[in-house]
Amino acid sequence: PKRDFPFDDNELEQLHVVDFNLGYIFNWNKDWRFVGIVTPRLASNLVTDIGSRDFLINLTATFWKERKDVDKPFRLVLGLTYNSTTGLPVPLPLINYYKRFHPRWAFTLGIPRSDLRMFLSERNILQLALFLDGYFVNAQNDIVLPDNELGTSISLSTLVSAVGYQLKVSKMASFYGFAGYTLLQNGILRNDKRNKVFTLNNRGSLYYKVGFKVSIF
Repeated sequence: PKRDFPFDDNELEQLHVVDFNLGYIFNWNKDWRFVGIVTPRLASNLVTDIGSRDFLINLTATFWKERKDVDKPFRLVLGLTYNSTTGLPVPLPLINYYKRFHPRWAFTLGIPRSDLRMFLSERNILQLALFLDGYFVNAQNDIVLPDNELGTSISLSTLVSAVGYQLKVSKMASFYGFAGYTLLQNGILRNDKRNKVFTLNNRGSLYYKVGFKVSIF
């Protein structure tokens, strides 16, 4: 059942996040490449005209090592990401170790994601995944709480366990879908200093996500 809040929550029913990624890659040395990504983001409930508060910048800087010409191909990525998707707008470590240990099996260990993959074919992949997800979205009309605090943004941080399917249409582009459960969840209203002023939801729930992505990972 829908929870009753001590304020009008109609403007929180639809939240919108749109990203544009601009990346730069160069060879650091014979073993490592540097990868930098700048991601302007529109994140808002879009109930009025778009303003400066609706835009965020995400930054990623990593070093990348990869070997494809071996019996068990692997990839190691180490870096930092300033990413509001997690609902924690502070720099976070990015660690990604991928290994294809069998023609039909591979695993990824890291932060913010670990998974086990089964290759039905090179284009069709099943996944069992554990990952962080979330968002940080502007509330265009500030939400007045009973204690006169103002909620100016909504954030959600989750730890998700899910099964998924990926259909690769090219080397870097694919359709995907996931279904699972949020093992940990923290949805809150924040004020203009990004401090918590109200808890929206801290209980686990069903999770699903579908989409299309272009990714170097």
